[in-house]
Amino acid sequence: MSGGGPRHGTIVDRRPSGGGLSGALGTYVVQDDEDERYYSFDYRQIVTEGFRTIRTGEHVRFHVSAESPDRAEFVIRLDQPDPAEYYR
Repeated sequence: MSGGGPRHGTIVDRRPSGGGLSGALGTYVVQDDEDERYYSFDYRQIVTEGFRTIRTGEHVRFHVSAESPDRAEFVIRLDQPDPAEYYR
């Protein structure tokens, strides 16, 4: 599946790494809907305008990295939350 077309999956975990200015950087884990494999990525792979974050349970579209077949890249959120609900 490496370097293939877009995949769909669900964010199943976020693991804090303690990096960044506030110590809040982390690694996200997405489970592929089709083959149920797990792929990891960090916020730099989230394609969006503004603040790059994703919550556990959200559905995404992504590509599998050709260079690292266990990594997701070009992650796009499919479930855009209602801002009033998201920022409570």
